[in-house]
Amino acid sequence: MFMGEYGHSLDAKGRMIVPAKFREALGDRCVIARSLDRCLCIYAMEDWEKFVARLTDIPYNVKKQRQLVRYFLSGANEAELDRQGRILIPANLREAAEIDKDVVLVGVGSRIEVWSKALWDQAMTDEELGEINEIAEEMLGNGFEI
Repeated sequence: MFMGEYGHSLDAKGRMIVPAKFREALGDRCVIARSLDRCLCIYAMEDWEKFVARLTDIPYNVKKQRQLVRYFLSGANEAELDRQGRILIPANLREAAEIDKDVVLVGVGSRIEVWSKALWDQAMTDEELGEINEIAEEMLGNGFEI
């Protein structure tokens, strides 16, 4: 399971260091893909395959469902960690997530989110975090407990 928050920078080739704690769980190969909230996600191969299985179970006859599947799968790239524990973030994914130099890697259970530092800081503002209480209350009404 991935958890924690780590700040890093991209090098001139678009590579970033993956924290050692995350590398162990990722293994040699992983997938990096677009995600929601203008961030990217890195998945261990096993978790990516589970995610794809759920996506491909979505009926194809509804346009919005096709768009969702297309969004996630069209931008996905298989990646390998190099000997220094770095991963290359393709240019199209860096552009999609507005990543230029500074990034924040956030462990969120079965995946790692990769955020531009600016967008992460914006997401962690008091205003945005204030919504967390509302979300928690709504989920509690659905049987979720914290």
